[in-house]
Amino acid sequence: MSGAQNDQRRKLLLHLYCAALAAVDGRRRVRAVLAADRGERSVSILAVGKAASAMMLGALDALGARIARGLVVAPEDALAHELRAYPHVSCLAGDHPVPGERSLAAGSAALAFASATPAGSRVLLLVSGGASALLEVLAPGVTLAKLQRLNEWAHYEAVDIVALNARRASLSLIKAGRLPALFRDSEVEGLMISDVPGDDPAVVGSGLLATSCRVTLVGCLDDALDAAIRAARTRGLDPWRAPARLSGDAATAARDACHEFAVCSSNLLLWGGETVVRLPARPGRGGRCQHFALAAAQQIAGHPELVVLAAGTDGRDGASEDAGAIVDGDTLARARDAGFDAAQSLAAADSGSLLEAAGDLIYTGPTGTNVGDLVMALRLK
Repeated sequence: MSGAQNDQRRKLLLHLYCAALAAVDGRRRVRAVLAADRGERSVSILAVGKAASAMMLGALDALGARIARGLVVAPEDALAHELRAYPHVSCLAGDHPVPGERSLAAGSAALAFASATPAGSRVLLLVSGGASALLEVLAPGVTLAKLQRLNEWAHYEAVDIVALNARRASLSLIKAGRLPALFRDSEVEGLMISDVPGDDPAVVGSGLLATSCRVTLVGCLDDALDAAIRAARTRGLDPWRAPARLSGDAATAARDACHEFAVCSSNLLLWGGETVVRLPARPGRGGRCQHFALAAAQQIAGHPELVVLAAGTDGRDGASEDAGAIVDGDTLARARDAGFDAAQSLAAADSGSLLEAAGDLIYTGPTGTNVGDLVMALRLK
């Protein structure tokens, strides 16, 4: 396979990935949901999560001057500069993926925001994945150190997001559905972008919304996958979507996915979900998508017709700044030429260093959404 052919395959997968991201863009989806709102009451808005900035911008697009005040809590690199044009909207950076002092400061700001909301107000809560770490008000007797130990333990022991969020909620005064109750005597509604199985409000953001207010799902993994499939069909591909959500150990999931790919007659396979990686004492660079991609590269080595993309929809994979990677049948050969061994890189949780050397990393920056991870496997001769 020539380099040009390989580039075309990669461009095709990136096109499908971008189509998936566009379908669940926080600004676009919130604007669409609120566009039909013809109410005249002013609105107070609290937005928290990786997609918080984009969701707030969507609300501003739709509601305009009806928004009396707002508070946005997001990762520092995901705070949109465009929000600076709205002096009535305050923006704070929380800590992520491990909560820190800025997360507690954001929690205090949320309490103050709720306390200052006049009785009888209309309130919108815009919540997306990542909110668990970004915003916190600790329960009595719980220290930040204890919360951080829980998060670090979960990352090193490869605990899935559902189990981790349940543990986080038990240490919090605002999670497990307690956030809406802070806005006493107000009409509270939630808009949610989900990154969890089943799109359960009791799990997203450790249940900041739960069932204590009306919640509208404005974006989820199914929406992203459906968009990628539509885009694939317009390109003449025959897509097949895995019925089961990706989960469990990343390397094992990659091997299983490649086996499915080998026996399936379709030329494009798609999966969605979130895997986990058990980290060594001193992990290297990368995240679960890069780990998955490198394990997949081992399986497709020597097969020039195969290309695999694994990337997060939020634009950040683990603690790295990359969204994921695209690997092909020559990835391991390029890595060996650069002095890397795939098995050693996987054992050291250092997939990102190898994939950078192979020229396979994907960088997007913050995407304005967060619905989980996407994997696409393409077969074109």
